[in-house]
Amino acid sequence: MRAALASPDGRLWLGVGTFCLLCLVLAPRLGWLTEYPDALVIPFADWITAGMSAFVDSFRWFFRALASLVDVPLVAVRTGLQAVPWLVVMALAAALAWRARGPGLSLLTVCALGYMVLTGYWEQSMNTLALVVVSVPLSVALGFAMGVGAAHSERVDRIVQPTLDFMQTIPAFAYLIPILFLFGFGPAVGLIASAIYAAPPMVRNTILGLRSVPAGVRESGVMSGCTPRQGFWRVEVPTAMPQIMVGVNQTTMAALSMVIIAAIIGGFDDIGWEVLSTMRKAQFGQSLLAGLVIALLAIVLDRITFGLAQNRFAGESLDERAARRRRTWSVAVALAMAALLLATLFPVLADYPRDLRIYPAAQLNEAVNWFLRNYSGVMDALKNSALFFGMLPFRIGLSEAISPFTWGFALAPWMPWAYAAAAAALAVWLLWRGRAGGALTVALLSVLLWWGTTGLPWPVVIAAATALGWQTGGARTASFVAAALIFVLVNGLWEPLMLSVYLCGIAVTISFAIGGALGVWAAHNDSVSAVLRPINDTLQTMPQFVLLIPALMLFKVGEFTALLAIISYAIVPPVRYVEHALRTLPRGTVEAARQMGCTPWQILTQVKLPLALPGIMLGLNQTIMYALSMLVIAALVGTQGLGQQVYLALSQADMGMGVVTGLSMALLAMTADRILQAASRRHREKLGIGAAVPA
Repeated sequence: MRAALASPDGRLWLGVGTFCLLCLVLAPRLGWLTEYPDALVIPFADWITAGMSAFVDSFRWFFRALASLVDVPLVAVRTGLQAVPWLVVMALAAALAWRARGPGLSLLTVCALGYMVLTGYWEQSMNTLALVVVSVPLSVALGFAMGVGAAHSERVDRIVQPTLDFMQTIPAFAYLIPILFLFGFGPAVGLIASAIYAAPPMVRNTILGLRSVPAGVRESGVMSGCTPRQGFWRVEVPTAMPQIMVGVNQTTMAALSMVIIAAIIGGFDDIGWEVLSTMRKAQFGQSLLAGLVIALLAIVLDRITFGLAQNRFAGESLDERAARRRRTWSVAVALAMAALLLATLFPVLADYPRDLRIYPAAQLNEAVNWFLRNYSGVMDALKNSALFFGMLPFRIGLSEAISPFTWGFALAPWMPWAYAAAAAALAVWLLWRGRAGGALTVALLSVLLWWGTTGLPWPVVIAAATALGWQTGGARTASFVAAALIFVLVNGLWEPLMLSVYLCGIAVTISFAIGGALGVWAAHNDSVSAVLRPINDTLQTMPQFVLLIPALMLFKVGEFTALLAIISYAIVPPVRYVEHALRTLPRGTVEAARQMGCTPWQILTQVKLPLALPGIMLGLNQTIMYALSMLVIAALVGTQGLGQQVYLALSQADMGMGVVTGLSMALLAMTADRILQAASRRHREKLGIGAAVPA
């Protein structure tokens, strides 16, 4: 215990703890410790709005002309897809799916497109597909150019990497606000937003692919007499193509998810607008049917692009590749011509009659109403229990949450003292046992649970987070954490920040606990892994909007609904990363522990989990990123916090507030990322192992 307190970390936390205790004691008397004074708020948002307004007034003509220019290929592709009979589109898509992964994917593609035809969503689906078809090449071209520049120039890379970090942590909604100011409303705006938002995955995979080209391959190109340009296009790019195609896959999925979000400002008769409008009208059957279209479209595009990235014909010679390409084109053209002939002979195959459509929205609505009529008591009990006994204490603290209305009793005078004594006793016991980290965790959690995220004085949060940054990553990480939190504070967004931390904190805790347990189970059971893999794939490829629908159907608008939606999206990373980290451990170490007589539980808790901790920390990092990205989407169902502020800024076209709030969310995500990466790096150095490999 004495050694722990005498260490640098012990002295650091002793000083921080003393400061925090002083703030908590003085907070009831000094109101500014809890609520940052409005007079000290710096009006960055107003300055940004004024500057942006002046800029737009000067260059509106240029950006509106650019929007009109981009709208030309969009209209052309949309018109073409609408004019071609649905059977022809289905035949061409099936041929492409067969080329990508074989007959199984081809059958899935036919079934997915058939669902769009039968339910009457073909026109809206083709409008959405047109946005993706036009935006993805723009994203790929932009991302490839940036990736090539960063891969061949350290100076460019130093600019590109932080730019990518910033772009990938900014909420998707925040992209729409400056684009709305510059380009106005309309489908072209959604296209431009999608092209910009979806570029980072292409940049990262292009950099990774080009840097992974072996030096011997480059040298062979030089020895063959290639010029630098020939060496790049004929040697480096073909070698890096599998990784580049992974970037195309991820860019396609990002573009599709952004197209759905962009329906808010650029909505026309596409599937994203259909989902959004029916959700606003509480038409759950209609929104579920339309959401299923998005899910199927996402799954099909993901499987096709991923199959093309794998290139299952990579071992063919040049002659075999050329012959196969001719056969593929011949089959595709033959299928298209046959489909066109059939559509000409049978009009039902060109324009599916409305009378033959299968649209069970009314039946779904009635089923939902029946379920709620019979089980609304169970649903309300579940929601109220989670709100009153879990979410509310974490938000406003036990001191405020415990009341006769919520918990059935009021706090007696001795209860706070008993709570403090129990928390202190547990922390001291852990410290006595040499578990300083556990004692620190107990102290922080007990303070947080008693006062809640919104009741803690802001100096306490900044001091504790900065100290954590110093302990894990040193002065640089601590400076970044402090600067990020102070930026949010001086912009008057501290309360929304704490509300975001509250909701994301609960979602991340539940997601990581359940997902981590499933990952451990899957790592030790191949059957469980085989069952979880397609579920994870579906959840990860499904656009975020769709995840709101079932929760909204059962629990209506509210924070509990948002929590369920965030959990369903953020639960995938811990499952994947924990399983991957445990499955890739050195077998010799595990066998040595087994031969020493360790039980399976001892092997798991004392050998496997400590060694796999870097990979597990990476999974926690991604869980937080997923939860934060879903937080803005969850604002549509009535949450408060930074996500709601972004959504309000978008609805009010408030450029300054949108930028400041989006930047605040990005800084929150980057703060968590810096601390977790530093902690993981520190643990790896302690164990003497290399970096964790992403799953």
